[in-house]
Amino acid sequence: AHRATTMGEAPEASPQAPLAVLSKVELRVSCKHLLDRDTLNKSDPCVLLLMQSQGQWMEVDRSEVIKSNLNPVFAKIFTVDYYFEEVQKLRFEVYDSHGHAGVGTHDDDFLGGMECTVGQIVAQKRVTKPLFLKYGKFAGKSTITVISEEISGNNGYVELAFRAKKLDDKDLFSKSDPFLEIYRIDDDRSEQLVYRTEVVKNNLSPIWEPFKVSLNSLCSCEEKRKLRCVVWDYDSRGKHDFIGEFFTTFEEMQKAMGENKVQWDCMNPKYKIKKRNYKNSGVVVLLDLKIHRVYSFLDYIMGGCQIHFTVAIDFTASNGDPRNSCSLHYINPYQPNEYLKALVAVGEICQDYDSDKKFSALGFGARIPPKYEVSHDFAINFNPDNDECEGIQGVVESYQSCLPKIQLYGPTNVAPIISKVARVAADEERTKEASQYFILLILTDGVVTDMADTREAIVRASYLPMSIIIVGVGNADFTDMQILDGDDGVLRSPKGEPVLRDIVQFVPFREFKNVS
Repeated sequence: AHRATTMGEAPEASPQAPLAVLSKVELRVSCKHLLDRDTLNKSDPCVLLLMQSQGQWMEVDRSEVIKSNLNPVFAKIFTVDYYFEEVQKLRFEVYDSHGHAGVGTHDDDFLGGMECTVGQIVAQKRVTKPLFLKYGKFAGKSTITVISEEISGNNGYVELAFRAKKLDDKDLFSKSDPFLEIYRIDDDRSEQLVYRTEVVKNNLSPIWEPFKVSLNSLCSCEEKRKLRCVVWDYDSRGKHDFIGEFFTTFEEMQKAMGENKVQWDCMNPKYKIKKRNYKNSGVVVLLDLKIHRVYSFLDYIMGGCQIHFTVAIDFTASNGDPRNSCSLHYINPYQPNEYLKALVAVGEICQDYDSDKKFSALGFGARIPPKYEVSHDFAINFNPDNDECEGIQGVVESYQSCLPKIQLYGPTNVAPIISKVARVAADEERTKEASQYFILLILTDGVVTDMADTREAIVRASYLPMSIIIVGVGNADFTDMQILDGDDGVLRSPKGEPVLRDIVQFVPFREFKNVS
């Protein structure tokens, strides 16, 4: 399932549907003793990551190219989903790249490959294996090392902007070409490359491009973990000159928030010993630091966020007369009809997160007593001042008692109910508490009459603390629902304004009800 899943996503009903994503895993790659394929200078290696899908190897991602280096440490971090109950085969292929032609698939550019599973790397944390050429031949003494890290829940990321001033000049005829590397120092004293900036040519006071790294990658989410930052003078033959280094922590970096800057002396330990009045080899300045926290659904629930559910039921005539056994609203004394089955299936999952277990239950598209005028947002317990029912069972009872009293009618207008819940969510938004989230569950048999208004209402709602789950009941044409879901592209209002977030999830109940 490659679609972004929103809460309440129905699993695809296929035997090989993945159960649960256990976590995401970050993989870092380095190689030693690569074969030298270039006559004049050393190989320019690049790693491709392939995954097996239906027996075929597919390229998932590739690293940067490192010039003239037979022992490369790649800065690229590969991220893969880890399903622990599946055997997920990986293949790493190392190629000697030739600039613009891209990574060659010529045999003479192939420096070797290695296969393993995600499970092996996760279990061993660090895997070193020989690289093999075609037909099982060893690629000399070449090895590849893959290090894995599971991304913990706290995967916010941080954006950093560095510059340097007055760096030492390492080049005779021009100025240094500096780049910066950041290493995280792990508990076993080993160093993990976190990030390598671009090279700024011919400049002793470079300003590097801002970049983003996950907190997991930068410091394993520990603010006091030591970081080593190194400035190099780039050399096209791979023999970079050391300019200087400094040590810091994420805790110290955070002083650069707002208007403040943090700076460090960039030190060359050799010069410090040799030169008597040596001060530094330049200074490195952190111009700006922004922390982007990424909160998960569970972070909100554990932080005390209350979820408020509203169920909206389609009472339009297209459902069929409730007295007729073909109707989706058929009142069957022996077993629940399609609407009740869908309501219970989704409601039972949702009610666990609703602290007071009270559900607002609304109907649309029917003529209702006393005057039998059409309503698109009536309380099915006929109490306009309090439309809440006690638990899913309360909704079921209100539904059963309301059916005989109303006349199924039309049209199928969904926008009024979306707007009604949105008004409540907007009031909550004004409190700035983030303590309530609203979920609207719409049960409908298909085609929406007020599609333009509905799209407009969803775009408005996407700015509020609410989500919409639409369950399609019966065997109608659900094309409209697929459009609202927005998985095939971004849903836009009639004026062309896109949704701020994808808040709609559509589930055809016919595909869902047979899955255990």
